[in-house]
Amino acid sequence: MIGTDDFIARAGIANALALHSRGVDRADANLLGAAYHDDATVDYGFFAGPAATLVGVLVEAQKGALPTLHRTSNCWIRVDGNRATSESYVIAYVEEEALQRWVFGRYLDRHECRDGQWRLTHRTYVLDGNSNRVSTAARSDPPVAPDHYVPAGAKGAADPGRALLAFHAASARGTTMTATPDREAALEAALAKAEIHDLCMAYARGVDRADEALLASIFTDDSTVISGVVNGSGKDFARDIAAFVKTNLEMCFHSVANEWVDVRGHEAVGEHYAIAQMVQAGTEVLTGGRYIDRYVKREGKWLI
Repeated sequence: MIGTDDFIARAGIANALALHSRGVDRADANLLGAAYHDDATVDYGFFAGPAATLVGVLVEAQKGALPTLHRTSNCWIRVDGNRATSESYVIAYVEEEALQRWVFGRYLDRHECRDGQWRLTHRTYVLDGNSNRVSTAARSDPPVAPDHYVPAGAKGAADPGRALLAFHAASARGTTMTATPDREAALEAALAKAEIHDLCMAYARGVDRADEALLASIFTDDSTVISGVVNGSGKDFARDIAAFVKTNLEMCFHSVANEWVDVRGHEAVGEHYAIAQMVQAGTEVLTGGRYIDRYVKREGKWLI
């Protein structure tokens, strides 16, 4: 049976794991460095030593690289007071000029909670295998029509996700996010993350099953959704995306991983990784992206 302290710890550790992948993929030293304590060490095979050194190596390598997605999932966590160990699976999508690579591995991590913050103290990376194929990657310029616009990901400060999260945070009615050494506040944040996780699972299920009622139930009445296929209110999105899936897709499958959530009282922001496998008119299409969300708790219920 998982106790309250273990539950709080797992929420903090999951955030740190997601933060690491976000930092790598965005080539953002601040994000990546924030996943580690200052004295943390790593062993990646090609490098073993201070985590701070690896942060610089990875960020520099990523700056000029094509898009990557490091999807951390299958997290198995064991907590012992203010320390913990974990094993998590990672599928890394890496694009090169002529190849698309899927790299499969595991992170064997040690964690500590200091001043209310769970971060890594050591990471060992284990490579399990990879799959390479001739690249069929395709990108088009974002459409200018506002009803079909969708932001395109990028590295560093050029990534629109950074601006969106900053905007959402600034809109959080003057609340600020600080370390939560207070047990009650930490528990409330962990419970919020669990409920927000369910929102994201309901979103994926609602789209894939073309379930308009389920999708409509997870958005506030004044919500907005920018998805490219449908841009509008949450209610409009629920109706129109359900109709689109029913009419146009023979199969639709969304997988969500790498969930990062920052709770600020009764408001929160989050970034989640998603891949979607679809079949349209007999053609298979695989897309990868991120959900950048703002959440609010109203009448005791968290909503997007």
